[in-house]
Amino acid sequence: MDKIISIRTPLQNDICRKLTAGDRVLLSGEVFTGRDVAHRRLFDALDKGDRLPVDLEDMIMFYAAPTPARPGRIIGSIGPTTSSRMDPYTPLLLKAGLKGMIGKGRRSEEVRQAIIKYRAVYFGAPGGVAALMSTCIKKAELAAYPDLGPEAIMRLTVVDMPLFVINDVHGRDFYEDRGIKAK
Repeated sequence: MDKIISIRTPLQNDICRKLTAGDRVLLSGEVFTGRDVAHRRLFDALDKGDRLPVDLEDMIMFYAAPTPARPGRIIGSIGPTTSSRMDPYTPLLLKAGLKGMIGKGRRSEEVRQAIIKYRAVYFGAPGGVAALMSTCIKKAELAAYPDLGPEAIMRLTVVDMPLFVINDVHGRDFYEDRGIKAK
């Protein structure tokens, strides 16, 4: 059985360098959620030279929008969305200090090159396990853009969230290495 690597945020350069495409990880610490509109707002703020509403330095962005929490729960179901929708914004966010992203599907060549340049990591989360993923979340709070409802940026505290390394700082791609034809 393959080794599982436990990592914590903040996700710093030394951790990123040690991870290789295909590694299985259990992530603990704080992550942000964010999807298309939130990314566009972050991008626009950086583009204008404005201060961001959250500090991206050494953080991970989970491309997700949770469903409302049922009574007695911290959060509703939360699963990854298609990462390529964030590709136009990602290089600038990586330049601003973002170190990791969690989503599903392939990344553009521009994003893959930015991952190498800024020593970041793209993690894949298994699709179809949104209810299971919610059990890894121990705390959830609104961080920015409350007007976006479920697509607002949230700060999550996660424990042992199961992920795979898809793109690493060395330019490797899990999908290509395994001959997987993912979109």
